[in-house]
Amino acid sequence: MKKIYGQLTIFLLAIAYFHPTLIHAANLKDERMVTSESAVVMEMNSGQILYEKNSQERLPPASITKIATAIYAIEKGNLEDYVTTSENARNVDGTRVYLEIDEEVPLEKLIQGLLINSGNDAGVAIAEHFSGSVEAFAEELNDFLLEEVGVENTQFKNPHGLYDPMHVTTAEDMAKITQYAMKNDTFKEFFNTINLNWDGEGWDTTLINHHILVRDQSYEGITGGKNGFVDESGFTLVTTATRGSLSLVAVTLNTPYANLAYQDAITLLDYGFTQFENETIFANEPFQSQKEKTFITTTDIAYTKRVGEEVHQQVSENGKLTIVGEDDRLLQSIQLEEVKTKEEEKQLKDQIIYAEEDDDHEGNLLPYFILGAIIFTILMALLFLMQVKKT
Repeated sequence: MKKIYGQLTIFLLAIAYFHPTLIHAANLKDERMVTSESAVVMEMNSGQILYEKNSQERLPPASITKIATAIYAIEKGNLEDYVTTSENARNVDGTRVYLEIDEEVPLEKLIQGLLINSGNDAGVAIAEHFSGSVEAFAEELNDFLLEEVGVENTQFKNPHGLYDPMHVTTAEDMAKITQYAMKNDTFKEFFNTINLNWDGEGWDTTLINHHILVRDQSYEGITGGKNGFVDESGFTLVTTATRGSLSLVAVTLNTPYANLAYQDAITLLDYGFTQFENETIFANEPFQSQKEKTFITTTDIAYTKRVGEEVHQQVSENGKLTIVGEDDRLLQSIQLEEVKTKEEEKQLKDQIIYAEEDDDHEGNLLPYFILGAIIFTILMALLFLMQVKKT
């Protein structure tokens, strides 16, 4: 019998060792690297950074600058206004939509030419329309990005991204700028436009989106993108995609070859979609602090966690809700509103108690399932070993 018990012990230890619930994939550190000098992937609903590489390094962005110019023009301007093109806009270097001097073009059309065909002349025309000059527009754009978008490591000197040593941003800032822009339905439409008929005085053609993944829609869930290149910046890329509840933006800066920039973008998006999931705490959800103060959420709160990860929620006595992951990563932090009327507080406390009772009822069944599984495993092991002994 001692031999049987010894074999049984080894058998049960083996089961425990190889049991999949003991393997916490959420604790595994992702070590995949991207080619780009700087990169980031962000979940746009929650604003959480899922992966980063040198994401706060200030680098020249090239034409992804136009994302900022476009959302500024959409929010601050009237899309039906006509813009008169100057000689300065007509003669700008780089990619153009071939505007003519004194050509009158609707602002909406200029923004489309800016994003879809990366028209530098459209960018200068927009800047002069709003501010009178490229320099004045850059100052106003920087103020907008700081005060309304909330980025602090970006300084633009022009609306298009042609190289200037002082024209810099970071991968993280570009993710935040894109996250902000994608809340605007007009921007979202322009950002994901594959082609557009262009009937201009100097150019009659069909504009084709320069971002390959947008152009061929080869990546599942693609929702937009902008590419850039100047010699000093290397290839830069911003790509957005949505699957289910996840909406991601991937940014890469200073990649040596265009194909590597796209491969990095796909790697970042694949990583986000396969490794993470979103959870939502809805508005008016009640929470209690340790001293039984009652607080509620005033809006829906999204947070992103690793697939299958257990999170911990805690409310401080001043109503700050923090959500942390298994490795103590801060997933979300938000201020809740205190409930002060006794009637409202009683109703909410009843909801909390009811929810806890439901959780306890569900949780109390778990030990019985586990105990049953263990007993069944032991019995099967004993029968197996007794059969072996008889033979």
